[in-house]
Amino acid sequence: MLSRFVRQLRKKHNLTQEFLASELGISRPTYMQIEQGERDLTITEARKLAGVFDIPFEIFLREEESVAPVVRLEKGKKIERAGKLTIRVTRKNLEKFKQALLYVLEKVGGKPNVGETVLYKLLYFIDFDYYEKFEENLIGATYIKNHHGPTPVEFKEIVEEMKKKGELEEIKSRYFTYPQRKYLPIKRPSLELLSGREIEHIDEVLARLSDKNAKELSDYSHGDVPWLTRGFGEALSYESVFYRDEKYSVRNYGDDL
Repeated sequence: MLSRFVRQLRKKHNLTQEFLASELGISRPTYMQIEQGERDLTITEARKLAGVFDIPFEIFLREEESVAPVVRLEKGKKIERAGKLTIRVTRKNLEKFKQALLYVLEKVGGKPNVGETVLYKLLYFIDFDYYEKFEENLIGATYIKNHHGPTPVEFKEIVEEMKKKGELEEIKSRYFTYPQRKYLPIKRPSLELLSGREIEHIDEVLARLSDKNAKELSDYSHGDVPWLTRGFGEALSYESVFYRDEKYSVRNYGDDL
């Protein structure tokens, strides 16, 4: 039942009934009726809850938790997920992901607006903008289309590994009334794997986008061609950046003539 599914999601995300009632614009007793199966969700309420839990609406109605893949890091050269998609990343690029992440966290991780959702979008624009500019990968992570925008497939497993090694810490906090998951660096980044051009590019993206909140960055990412041209749960194509319009394009194509 959808009521049981909502209750399971609320407990998993450590949210209170008061918080979800407030998000839906109803009283807590009315919300409790929903969890107890005594009151059906309206379509508008269901859409709001799907957004809170970062689940595409159609997936939420099927009582499925996420379209995000299950990822396993191997000691060799593979990152694999359940399903059709297999991502192959060299060990060097996995280390590059870690050092780039530590660099980003060192620069902007302490900002109150930079939680996990903002971090996903910053990594996305770092990767895809670099590819448009230079036609090569910076990190080269795999991003899928999720409700709140591009989501890096490798992120969760890499972060878990970094937490175990004492390289970063995860903090659960709030940004205004919204629950927030933050990551703060414990270890300083080792920049040998990042070139001067790559560091300059990361700094430019952070200067341009890191002050935006999660909704602003999510909405912004939804207008970008890589996100627009894929279905939910599908991997975004790096090649599609060459079809961006002037709002998103970061390359001066006049220089190529």
